Amino acid sequence: MSFNIAIDGPAGAGKSTIAKKLAKKISFIYVDTGAMYRAMGYYFLQHGIKAEEEEKIKEVCDDISVALAYENGVQKVLLNGEDKIRQEEVGNMASATSGYGFVRAKLLSLQQDMAAQHNVIMDGRDIGTCVLPNAQLKIFLTASVEVRAKRRYDELVAKGEQCDLAEIEKDISERDYRDMHREIAPLKAAEDAVMLDSSDLNIDEVVEAIYEQAKKAGLDA
Repeated sequence: MSFNIAIDGPAGAGKSTIAKKLAKKISFIYVDTGAMYRAMGYYFLQHGIKAEEEEKIKEVCDDISVALAYENGVQKVLLNGEDKIRQEEVGNMASATSGYGFVRAKLLSLQQDMAAQHNVIMDGRDIGTCVLPNAQLKIFLTASVEVRAKRRYDELVAKGEQCDLAEIEKDISERDYRDMHREIAPLKAAEDAVMLDSSDLNIDEVVEAIYEQAKKAGLDA
């Protein structure tokens, strides 16, 4: 039987970074669900479709292929064979369109099939509540809006991109509100999730904290 770890939390909490590092530590497959939604968001942007154009989004869903690939042990999420999904605008589109049921349904079966067949760490907004409700370990990872915005700002600056800290903080707050108030699979902690605030923790400390929780949940370490 596979062992599943679900990590949920708001934008900028460090879910992907933590999940990738923990997956490497314990030799699990990391499934980046957020990247899957960003792939779809990128397609909508490419084709000039606005987030509120629900019918147009529904029409083009069948034209979108989202696939997982591994290169030197690193997972890539490919949109129709391409890996181009990290821009901030794409993240905003993904957040705005992920509440549509038909968008979520397109990706749900792929995510659940992988979890049934493999030991996986999966992060997103509704993994513990909707995607993997039977996961052996559920983590709700969060941090203050200010801390999350500063982390994102530092990440973009390190890449040589020009950005505004106040604007990033505003975007994160708006995404939090959308994610928590959408009708389908809103962002919230599963009832049996372990709450973990990373505001005052570094990456290694968070990884170790989740690793210890996984051992308590039955991970054969």
